[in-house]
Amino acid sequence: MLQRKKQRISRKFTDKSDLFDGLPEDLVISILSKLASSASSPSDFINILVTCKRLNRLALHPLVLSKAGSKALAVKARNWCDSAHHFLKHCINAGNVEACYTLGMIQFYCLQNRGSGASLLAKAAIKSHAPALYSLGVIQFNGSGGSKNDKDLRAGVALCARAAFLGHVDALRELGHCLQDGYGVRQHIAEGRRLLIQANARELASSLNALVKRKPQQQHQRRLNNQHYSFKAGSGCPLLSDFGCNVPAPEVHPVNVFLKEWFESGRDALGQGLRLCSHKGCGRPETRAHEFRRCSVCGTVNYCSRGCQALDWKLRHKAECGPIERWLEEGGNGNDGGHGGVGEMEEVVEAEHFAI
Repeated sequence: MLQRKKQRISRKFTDKSDLFDGLPEDLVISILSKLASSASSPSDFINILVTCKRLNRLALHPLVLSKAGSKALAVKARNWCDSAHHFLKHCINAGNVEACYTLGMIQFYCLQNRGSGASLLAKAAIKSHAPALYSLGVIQFNGSGGSKNDKDLRAGVALCARAAFLGHVDALRELGHCLQDGYGVRQHIAEGRRLLIQANARELASSLNALVKRKPQQQHQRRLNNQHYSFKAGSGCPLLSDFGCNVPAPEVHPVNVFLKEWFESGRDALGQGLRLCSHKGCGRPETRAHEFRRCSVCGTVNYCSRGCQALDWKLRHKAECGPIERWLEEGGNGNDGGHGGVGEMEEVVEAEHFAI
């Protein structure tokens, strides 16, 4: 009697395990692809790998790896190792464009493998990856990885224009400032302002859509009626405050978080005289001394792009920016760039300061 009972229990467990084993592989791969693309962190994907041998094998299928999203690939700088490097390479071999961009940025800026990093960024850009196009534009504007003579302003504008066409807000903002300033393109102030307003409108629409998804529509409407999006210093999206709106700042891309953590944690010290972009959501470092342009009002902050400066101005720097005399007295030599709005940017080349 006891023997029959044991056989009956073991048969139940066998039947339960067969339910999963009997699922077609293409169905499991399809489900895993959805999970990889929607994972909120790398741990979500790792938990699949350690569940069982079959899931481990199918989760490493090229189709699954090709669908992994930016958050599934968001390795922390403190956790960077050969295994993380190999995993990103596997994703690239599977055709994952986001992995191309992520590893390209890490190799170019952190591992200082400029050629390989730029090649991966170009590979992602060819497949119309907007952040990769914008990053290549910033590299062209600054001549990153080379000398000041390697700058190609027209190429930077063209890359930003392509990224803006694909909906990249930072590229749209950068293009607007280029048109306003006549930087790398013929000056067209009205068109530049139109693009800046369009960039702010896109950020507003994106923030409102995210807010609607997080809260019920009724609560969202009540918040709109009561708060009227009043501006608060240090909160909300920097440039949108110009239009009387107070919405959450755009989410920082995981690779920018990685860059910032990599250098601030001391994992790899910056070379002598090199600085990080002062915008907290960027993380790009200089690849040579005086590569980035600095605020001509105070001279204490520097930015990899005009877009980063404009964002950081309303987010933080507006309250901290002091008169130009503070750094002139310390031995700086530059042109007056202060005015009522955001400070102009100056490019430092050896001992000279050229206003842009």
